[in-house]
Amino acid sequence: MQNVKKIVLAYSGGLDTSAIIPWLKENYGAEVVAFAADVGQGDEELEGLHDKAIASGASECYIVDLKEEFVRDYIFPTVTTGAVYEGEYLLGTSMARPVIAKAQVEIARKVGADALCHGCTGKGNDQVRFESTFAALAPDLRVIAPWREWDMVSREDLLDYLASRDIKTSASATKIYSRDANAWHISHEGGELEDPWQQPSKQVWTMTTDPEDAPDKAEYIQLSFEQGKLVKVNDTALSPYQALVKLNTLAGAHGVGRIDIVENRLVGMKSRGCYETPGGTVLMKAYKALETMVLDKAAIKYREQLGLEFSHVMYDGRWFTALNDALLAGAASFAQKVTGDIVVKLYKGQATVTQRRSVNSLYSEDFATFGADDVYDQKHAEGFIRLFSLSSRIEALKAQSK
Repeated sequence: MQNVKKIVLAYSGGLDTSAIIPWLKENYGAEVVAFAADVGQGDEELEGLHDKAIASGASECYIVDLKEEFVRDYIFPTVTTGAVYEGEYLLGTSMARPVIAKAQVEIARKVGADALCHGCTGKGNDQVRFESTFAALAPDLRVIAPWREWDMVSREDLLDYLASRDIKTSASATKIYSRDANAWHISHEGGELEDPWQQPSKQVWTMTTDPEDAPDKAEYIQLSFEQGKLVKVNDTALSPYQALVKLNTLAGAHGVGRIDIVENRLVGMKSRGCYETPGGTVLMKAYKALETMVLDKAAIKYREQLGLEFSHVMYDGRWFTALNDALLAGAASFAQKVTGDIVVKLYKGQATVTQRRSVNSLYSEDFATFGADDVYDQKHAEGFIRLFSLSSRIEALKAQSK
């Protein structure tokens, strides 16, 4: 544990990272610089963070505003891929990790640190996401993961450790849930959720109204896109982050965006989590609805395959890889056509697309109508079907001949 002089810690102010600061100083004899990322988790989590870090023993605490970068450079590109992990998870925690880890490396370079540290446990996905980013951007810096080194195993151990050193913390042994919030979502784990047979209690949910208590009157919102980018909400031009905040507020009030899933972690175990992604749910539905207007069948099929692959790339922490770049480039080429407006109805936990229009639309009422038309000769379908099914016809004829 020697030969380390300055460590930059990804700091949240929670119980784990509050204990990590003094532990690093005691066990590595190094200066500890705290780094916190503002990715839209809210002022309540950031309030007093600087002073708390210093009180825990950090020499400095950098709080970096990453909100716009996070939404613009990580969330919006992911939306264009259509990535949804295992059919339901909208990758909220996964998307935030590369932008946070990248900024942590930048702070390390700024202060001349020779090591990076995170508070991820040895059971989770985040250790892989952080360390994969470190490997890609700062392979020369040592990585320290206290949960894989120290002998503390519980919240009680951490609380006792801090109490013995007279370091104050707002955490307690009765904390029920483990939560992670950012501009895209909030996740909930622990408590009764560790039993898959137990229904989540009302106190689990914090970002959305209970659908049963949501307004009895539906609300309609319009999303406007230009080349795959959300540029307006209800005809008001907004920055990427501002647009997402607006959607979170509108959709959250109607109970949109709740899921309760059991997912496969990268490390091999299954975990149960409840996620709230109100604005993201609306954005993903609107984007897909606009895609269906402007991309043909083959393009949609390929984009869906791309989205499936990208969901695993993102979930597994492989943002800074050649595969990630290639998949994003493919999605970006499709996104050039995604320009137009979508109207979404919000009602009792549901987000439903009701209207769509685009200058690039491939939909033609003249061709699709059930009424009389002058552009489509239905007799042509016979020849098409005979050719389309020719291989099946040949196979059947050969079987009959035997």
